[in-house]
Amino acid sequence: MSDISRSLYTPLSTAASIAGGLLAGAVFGQIWKRVGEAEPPDPQDLKQPLSAVMIAAALQGVTWGIVRAAVQRAGAHGYRAVTAEPPPT
Repeated sequence: MSDISRSLYTPLSTAASIAGGLLAGAVFGQIWKRVGEAEPPDPQDLKQPLSAVMIAAALQGVTWGIVRAAVQRAGAHGYRAVTAEPPPT
């Protein structure tokens, strides 16, 4: 792998990670609107039931993990399509 390819992959990967985080937040917000209340419970709000806080945290973690994997996978396929090389690890 050339140094140029590697140096181009790093900022693109960082930008994709940021975009993926924003996308995951938006997806979680839409899921939570359909599953729970208008806003997810704040873990520091002791008036909220523990079960609601834990369910929201678990759902947010699963959503984030799936979106992150999808974005990374798409980025790797895109990188390989452009450079004909596997992405650096």
